[in-house]
Amino acid sequence: MGIIRLILNIIWLLTAGIWLFLGYVLAGIVACVLIVTIPFGLASFRIAGFVLWPFGREVVDTNSGGGLSVLGNVLWFVFAGLWLAVGHVVTALAQAVTIIGLPLAWANLKLIPVTCFPFGKTVVSSRDDRARMVPVAR
Repeated sequence: MGIIRLILNIIWLLTAGIWLFLGYVLAGIVACVLIVTIPFGLASFRIAGFVLWPFGREVVDTNSGGGLSVLGNVLWFVFAGLWLAVGHVVTALAQAVTIIGLPLAWANLKLIPVTCFPFGKTVVSSRDDRARMVPVAR
């Protein structure tokens, strides 16, 4: 399984990962301009690391989200999440053109929930016990 993840991650990096990573980093830099929006920037940087090398890691709920997480997710969705999700859809369509790209396109679409609503979630290794519970996205 390890070699398959490595191959998928390399193909992912070349076909979508670097561009999505740059989009998240740009969103994170813009969010960090104001002190109040630094948590949004940190969420963006966390997702950037995940979209750069996603296979072998999972997104799970932290169960620590509250009212602030809900408010943060709504604001994130309006100002960044929707646009980043569009980037995932566009790259998924481009990847789905080939048979080899179909699993990558599917993985790209599975990233949309964490792209739209990142607060109250964390990225863990697939070997982590929390990843064996019900995952949010792969």
